[in-house]
Amino acid sequence: MPLFQLLLIALIQGITEFLPVSSSGHLILLPGLTGLEDQGQVIDVAVHIGTLGAVVLYFWSDVKLGLLGLPRALTGRIDTEGSRLAAGLIIATIPTVLFGLFLHVTGLSASLRSVAVIGWTMLIFGLVLYWADQTGKETKTAQDWGVKDAILMGFWQAIALIPGTSRSGITITGARRLGYNREDGARIAMLMSIPTIIASGTLLGTEVAIQADAAVARDGAIAAAMAFVSALLALSLMMRLLRSISFTPYVIYRVILGIVLLVYAYA
Repeated sequence: MPLFQLLLIALIQGITEFLPVSSSGHLILLPGLTGLEDQGQVIDVAVHIGTLGAVVLYFWSDVKLGLLGLPRALTGRIDTEGSRLAAGLIIATIPTVLFGLFLHVTGLSASLRSVAVIGWTMLIFGLVLYWADQTGKETKTAQDWGVKDAILMGFWQAIALIPGTSRSGITITGARRLGYNREDGARIAMLMSIPTIIASGTLLGTEVAIQADAAVARDGAIAAAMAFVSALLALSLMMRLLRSISFTPYVIYRVILGIVLLVYAYA
């Protein structure tokens, strides 16, 4: 694959993975709207690994806390901050895994990869994010996250398997409806991405590992490295901006893009 296309894919994935604008939707649109060759699953897995590294590094203190609490969580002793975080992340991932397996087994995931679907989800869930952000209270912080909220946010996150929804956007929507402030709601949503990316990457990775050759592996490594850098920069910028602005700029982008895609799809 040409270096320019690898760079473009990595930048799109890195910048949009943690912004509430849907990375999967943008990656699906790229070959369809530009005529470029579809990047394939190997590159998809690679750029997701890159963004996984970025979120782990950025939230390392939280990740370390969750890892230290994981043994207690697995044995049912949810009595420390770390074990509560680990248990919450595990619980929040289950709905996404189950829904993802359903879409994969039934083949519905392929039928959802269309410009029309992405246009509708961009528009609808962008407006839902605006509603949740403008009406949601700010009475909770990340320390208040427990099992009940993890279950509810897990179901919100599962919806993101529909292209164009945005995993970060829909989980932030759920967090704002539950009363979390913008920064901590985004923080929880980003932490929820870690086991989700690991789960999806494992599923796709086992399918493509046999097919990969040296050239594909090289392209994947390049794409992963570039996605890591761009994701880290985008994540750092978004978390800083949330201290002073709302999610409205992202909503405006989603609405405009959604309308353009719908016009394109139905013209």
